[in-house]
Amino acid sequence: MSQDQSETDWAALVMRVRDHQDKAAFAALFRHFAPRVKGFLMKSGAGDTLAEECAQDVMATLWQKAHLFDPTRASVATWVFTIARNRRIDALRKSRRPEPEDLPWGPEPEPDQAEVLEMQQDTERLGAALAQLPQKQRALIERAYYGDLSHSEIAEETGLPLGTIKSRIRLALERLRHHMS
Repeated sequence: MSQDQSETDWAALVMRVRDHQDKAAFAALFRHFAPRVKGFLMKSGAGDTLAEECAQDVMATLWQKAHLFDPTRASVATWVFTIARNRRIDALRKSRRPEPEDLPWGPEPEPDQAEVLEMQQDTERLGAALAQLPQKQRALIERAYYGDLSHSEIAEETGLPLGTIKSRIRLALERLRHHMS
């Protein structure tokens, strides 16, 4: 496909995959999005192998679930990168979940007292930094990190635009980073 990326109608290609299982349309989508998804995943901390596996999985999902794409709700890029983000989160959760043979047996070793003191001090500094945030930013940080809500869920819950949520959280994180350094 020699078209410039801005001229390519990605939604039309997804519709061709959805309606006709069009392999040429899928190949064009794959050529464009797979390397970008892999790069995105690697920038977010995934290793080369995991990023490659996730990118393959994302593209397989595009093929299998093209019927779920709604061009009135999101662009193809937004849809594909949302799938990628979710796959990355799933991979992180899976990697953090201990396998049965990895379960520790016996009592946990006692933590080093210096580490305990350092963690307590960090917790106190974070609490002080959070207290200095404007109330609107602090409330969003608490929902996002302590309430484990996505930005979209916070927007639904508060009625605020998603862009406002993201801006306030970004500003709050910058302030926290500055205060903690």
